[in-house]
Amino acid sequence: MSVNSAPAASGQVVTETKIMMSDPTALGVFGLSLVTFVAASQKMGWTTGVAYIVPWALFLGSVAQIWASTIDFKKNNYFGAIVLGAYGLFWVAVAMHWAMSLGWFGAIDATLNDPRQIGFAFIGYLIFSLFIMVAAFEANKVFAAILVLINVLLGSLALATFGIQAELCKHLAAYSEFSISLLGFYAAGAVFLNSYFGRPLLPLGKPFGLIRKGPR
Repeated sequence: MSVNSAPAASGQVVTETKIMMSDPTALGVFGLSLVTFVAASQKMGWTTGVAYIVPWALFLGSVAQIWASTIDFKKNNYFGAIVLGAYGLFWVAVAMHWAMSLGWFGAIDATLNDPRQIGFAFIGYLIFSLFIMVAAFEANKVFAAILVLINVLLGSLALATFGIQAELCKHLAAYSEFSISLLGFYAAGAVFLNSYFGRPLLPLGKPFGLIRKGPR
């Protein structure tokens, strides 16, 4: 919090109080990293089932990223606000999908409901993530790599859901999600340490510089 005092035209002193908020990027990226790490363990065949992934999807994949997004909106960090918010909401929906498929909200009539609908959600997120990837290339190289892998993951999940080269796509989804988690852990750690010490201890890589940003 910072307090600034300045004399007004009437001679009275006007005090302005500003709430200073820290950069939430490390927390948001950590949330993404942990939920993809846990979810990848199931895709890689190291664990089975999705019931125990739901809490991590809701609290780390969802709450952590959405909370970080709200802070970024207040700090006018456009990239972080939109990206963390979008993927935080994604994990809310995925967690609900898993919970419904497990019958937590009652039995689902398979003749009236098509589970492939989530495939269209993957395609929708893939389309939006392609735009995010363009911006990530002008953020830093680690975030750019994470977005490339996210697009591979979303495309693979969509194809697997529709039964197109399902086995190959499941393997692509598993390895891309695991890679996202590892890169995300590094990115979260780098952002945390670099911010804490006020200097770059762990490099994230300079932007590619392919597209020049205009004034905002």
